[in-house]
Amino acid sequence: MPAQPTVLDLFCGCGGLSFGFMRAGFKTIAAYDCCKAAVQTYRANLGNHAHQLDITPNLDLPPADVIIGGPPCQGFSSAGLRQQDDTRNTLVRTFSNIVAGAKPKAFVFENVEGFLTAGTGDFLFDLLDPLVTAGYQIHLRKVNAANYGVPQNRKRVIAIGGLGWEPHFPKPTHSAYGAPGAHLPARDLPLTPCLSAALEGLPAASPFNGNFDDSFGHCFVPLNRDDLKRAELLEPGQCMRDLPESLWHTSYRRRAHRRVMDGTPTERRGGAPAGLRRLRADHPAKAITTCSLNEFLHPYEHRPLTLRECARLQTFPDDFLFPSPPREAIRLIGNAVPPLFSQILATHLRAALQNHKAKTDTGRLLSFIPTLSTGSSPALTAVREAVTNKYMAVNGPNQLYLPWH
Repeated sequence: MPAQPTVLDLFCGCGGLSFGFMRAGFKTIAAYDCCKAAVQTYRANLGNHAHQLDITPNLDLPPADVIIGGPPCQGFSSAGLRQQDDTRNTLVRTFSNIVAGAKPKAFVFENVEGFLTAGTGDFLFDLLDPLVTAGYQIHLRKVNAANYGVPQNRKRVIAIGGLGWEPHFPKPTHSAYGAPGAHLPARDLPLTPCLSAALEGLPAASPFNGNFDDSFGHCFVPLNRDDLKRAELLEPGQCMRDLPESLWHTSYRRRAHRRVMDGTPTERRGGAPAGLRRLRADHPAKAITTCSLNEFLHPYEHRPLTLRECARLQTFPDDFLFPSPPREAIRLIGNAVPPLFSQILATHLRAALQNHKAKTDTGRLLSFIPTLSTGSSPALTAVREAVTNKYMAVNGPNQLYLPWH
């Protein structure tokens, strides 16, 4: 194993995953994304090895020790309608086919939690089938980034695979709180940093003046009159449903009623709506998304979060700049893998790579932990049974670990 292992980043976005691997001592030799703003931001912060192009299975890639990536996830997201035929979903199979063909020593895959049940599990098998066939030993788990020190409750699916060897999965470093079931994976570890700790030291935010050249991004669009009324009534931790219905946003009212009145299939309803929400300073933040500038209020100021505050909560350092208009910048920030979380994954993987030795050419799903709680939705239960039926015959009776505990 070389002193500095190499990595390729597919669907790199603005570079959160690459950044963590670089901090852990990897050399990113190439990164790819079809989004111009993402590649520009990546290159401005991490180097000129990022390339803007469509990622296809026949992409001519340089050899690398590890391939990492998070195919675009919006088609799986619980934040809105889930579209099984969303063209972005097919990129999961593209990712797995590229890894299976290139055969790096290891891979890391990241996606939203809705990925597990989208298409009744079809996309999960799109990921696993080519990789197991190629000989990868795989751990696939839903985790909360807050259990790894990220100051937000951010649930994501992570798959880590080694070609003919078991890479193991990094253990939590922090005990999470501030969301249902957040404490379950780890109870006796240091507490995850809260929002106020993450934002400590930032100067006062300024009203946005129309200048799109502010790549630091610590400014906000003042609330309009109606939203200011809402903000004045919202206590920390409260959201739109805690307001009088007369103050609900029209879009919030429509979505809230749609879930129970129009017969929308359960798998396409998305998560329970929250609308405008005031965050708590003494808890980790809710997951930072592409809508955070519109949905999240500062814990005690009557204003939205700023781009820099969102970047801080995503663990980007203050010298990581976002030279795009706010709407584009928050999309990049919200879609990114928190660099701190990525660094923990990468540090653990690098240590394993230094001592790894391929022992088999048979691929296996070593662990499958699809939930952080003791319960399970009907959709997730069905997927878990399908995974059990498909892989237990290959793995044998004590290899597929389904519950978290």
